[in-house]
Amino acid sequence: MKSVALITGASSGIGKELAKIHANKKGDLVLVARRQKELVLLKEELEKEYGIKAEIFSSDLSVEGSAKKLYDDVKNAGIEVEYLMNNAGFGLVGEFSELPLDRQEQMINLNILSLTQLTHLFLQDMKKRDSGKILNTSSTVSLVPGPLQAVYFASKAYVTSFSNALFEELSNTNITVTNLMPGATKTEFGASSGMDKTLLYKGAADVKDVARDGYEAMIKGKYEVISGLAFYLKVMNFFVPFMPKKYLLKVIKKMQA
Repeated sequence: MKSVALITGASSGIGKELAKIHANKKGDLVLVARRQKELVLLKEELEKEYGIKAEIFSSDLSVEGSAKKLYDDVKNAGIEVEYLMNNAGFGLVGEFSELPLDRQEQMINLNILSLTQLTHLFLQDMKKRDSGKILNTSSTVSLVPGPLQAVYFASKAYVTSFSNALFEELSNTNITVTNLMPGATKTEFGASSGMDKTLLYKGAADVKDVARDGYEAMIKGKYEVISGLAFYLKVMNFFVPFMPKKYLLKVIKKMQA
């Protein structure tokens, strides 16, 4: 396999579009998601249309230990990963105290722990070669606290801070870490989390555009890219640093109620 990109959350949404973009560039793929059937269909589609090779690994990265197992399975298959795209994630809408704790722990495992572990594991190989690119999918919500999505917003704040820090740590190498910060995007994620019913999803962006922006920023070695932010949210985002925190919290809560 050549120019291999490992993409988590590859069965739908941004991950699926990232896979199509990379395949169009004639790069091979390691496709990772929970849903085996969707992965098989995507593998067949991409191999037929683009003449590339794709391997699939069905894995629930919200389960502790799954990231290390995935890494070991990929290594045992003799696959060298040049591009790591940590895209898998999920969110929940509701009051922290009312949402099931086990689901919120799974969110932390997926959005934070597995992303961190996969980054650390594959980064060791990249450093030995002194080459590689990492794309972490965060969110524009990482810039603010999120009443009614407390854990999700906080988990994405971790991804943004973590990715930015690694970018600087690796500045003297040929390895880059890019932080993709999508605004509301038309994916299954919105419906499954309930976010598509909130004001934040008004004017949601096309998933293909967001994936393209993230992929291109990764290839260029940029540290960060914001994509798919509706105009009214761009205006709000500009004024966020100047808003009193208590007022900002009330605005965000109202937008998600």
